[in-house]
Amino acid sequence: MKALIDLGTNTFNLMIADVDAAGNLHVIHSEKEGVALGMGGIHEKRLTDEAMDRAVNCLKRYKKQCQNHGVSVIRAIGTSAIRDAQNREVLIERVLLETGIQIQVITGLEEAQFIYQGVHQTMNFGNPGLIMDIGGGSTEFILADDQGLITMGSFDIGVSRIYQQFAFSDPMSSIDIRALEAYLEAACGDFLRQLNTEMLIGASGSFETFFELMHEKPFHAKGRAVEVDARHFEDMLAQIISSSQVERDQNPHIIAIRKRMAPIAAVKTRWVMNQLSIIHIFISPYSLKEGALITQV
Repeated sequence: MKALIDLGTNTFNLMIADVDAAGNLHVIHSEKEGVALGMGGIHEKRLTDEAMDRAVNCLKRYKKQCQNHGVSVIRAIGTSAIRDAQNREVLIERVLLETGIQIQVITGLEEAQFIYQGVHQTMNFGNPGLIMDIGGGSTEFILADDQGLITMGSFDIGVSRIYQQFAFSDPMSSIDIRALEAYLEAACGDFLRQLNTEMLIGASGSFETFFELMHEKPFHAKGRAVEVDARHFEDMLAQIISSSQVERDQNPHIIAIRKRMAPIAAVKTRWVMNQLSIIHIFISPYSLKEGALITQV
């Protein structure tokens, strides 16, 4: 039995699973916690003391879960907030000392490779498609098909990073939206416009929330990607973008950590769709943690 902890900028995800001889995942336990590791220091390239306290406390609980399930080896992967932090060794050493968990910090491109491996478990591409993984610190774009990755890019345009950089009105104004789109354009340049695809594949995370807002029910995909109606999807994005904080706080289909940042994720997704004239949209239940579990040695 294997355990993988994805130490994201906003959310820590734990998955305990068996992997059979064919490389298929059989999930035993899965949970997530909004740790907000990047809150307060991401633009200074540091982790605050408060954020590290939250991280360690979460990992202590995850360690107990792993022990309860008989897991002997835990793989913990650090992404954007940890890899960018100049004081990351403080967290890494503290976690090792207090929990016995060794954090493996990966690059943005390694992150993209794991995301592809996870998503590909849930669908056959046929034609090339663009995988999008919306993180708190970074966002990964992976153009891929069934043969593998064609090109990929990791950009520091995560929702927590944007949330802490801009002072948006509530709800977002047209000026806010234009400012955010200009920021995305400056950060990504021509990367997206050079890609030749009409298919967008949302990898887990925010895209699960998008599905639940569209259908007003939990996203239970049972290991397979789900295609959603593009027009309905765009209407849902528009509703999130125009929503107020109070409306999102009262919406049971948005988990706590995403209630503040959902409009940012929605603007970013709509901007990507417009860059590529997307007409087919899939939502995959798998992403980094599943890809890393499959390749865990």
